Amino acid sequence: MPKDTKHRRNEVGIQTLAKNIRKFRKLKGLSMEQLANLLDVDYSQISRMERGLVNPSISIVFDIAGVLEIQPYQLLE
Repeated sequence: MPKDTKHRRNEVGIQTLAKNIRKFRKLKGLSMEQLANLLDVDYSQISRMERGLVNPSISIVFDIAGVLEIQPYQLLE
């Protein structure tokens, strides 16, 4: 395993998460702005997550799952 794991990105995982956030948000009938408000984060943060530009923390993944009323693993499969 490389010593410098600080800047590692799992692109497949991040893109899967991005796709699933968008899918479950739309199934719930929420706009990005509504999801952002429910999570108390900036709209642009949701936009960046859905485009796979950021690697969100596990805490936000759990928060998103809670708002969307799904299990966190569903965002990652």
